[in-house]
Amino acid sequence: MQLPIKTMENTDVGMLDVSDAIFALQPRRDVLARMVRWQLAKRRQGTHFAKTRGEIRGGKKKPWRQKGTGRARQGSINAPHFRGGSKAFGPRPRSYAHDLTRRFRRLALKMALSLRCQEKKMIIWDTLALDQPKTTLLAQRLRACQIDSALIIGGDTIDDHVSKAARNLPHVDVLPRQGLNVYDIMRRETLVIIKDSVKTIEETLT
Repeated sequence: MQLPIKTMENTDVGMLDVSDAIFALQPRRDVLARMVRWQLAKRRQGTHFAKTRGEIRGGKKKPWRQKGTGRARQGSINAPHFRGGSKAFGPRPRSYAHDLTRRFRRLALKMALSLRCQEKKMIIWDTLALDQPKTTLLAQRLRACQIDSALIIGGDTIDDHVSKAARNLPHVDVLPRQGLNVYDIMRRETLVIIKDSVKTIEETLT
C-alpha cells in the first residue's frame, strides 16, 4: 500500500510504500477497547484508602448503657453508621494493572494504525521542524492540513521548537516515536507521523 508524503504546508512531495500487515488490517473494536483499558488501568495510582473500625482513633468506650435509654444498643461510635465512623468494605490501596501479552499489545497497535488509514486520517510528513518556537506557526501548519485534533509522532527526539509550540494547543499531542500508543491514537482524530519514523515503526512491529 502507498501513502502520500506531505510537507507541513500540505504539499505533496512523493509516495511511501507501507506494510499491509501493519497499516491494512481489519480493526476490531474489542481489541482496541481492551488495550485502552489496559493502558488506563496501569495509570491508576490505587492509593485510595478508607479506615476500618480498628484504625479510627478513640471510640472504644460503649457510648451508652445497653438498656434503659430507649435507644438502640451500640457498642462503639466507630461503627460505619455513625458520623465520623469507619467505612464498611471501603477502598484499600491496590494495583489496578493486569496482564496483557506482548503479542496482543502489538496487534492492538497495528489495528489502531490500520483504523486511521482506513478512515483516511493518517498523514505522513517529510519533516517535523519549525524555525521558531511559536504556537501560531504550528497552528498555521495544522490549519493548512485541515487538522483540528492530532497526535504527532516525531523521531527519536522532538524538535525543541515544535514541543514548545505545541504546549498551548489543547487538542494536539507531540510524542517521540517510542511513545506511540493506542490510547493517544484513539483520543485524537488525526495521526501524523514523520516519514523516517514509519519504517522504524514497521521494523518494530514486524
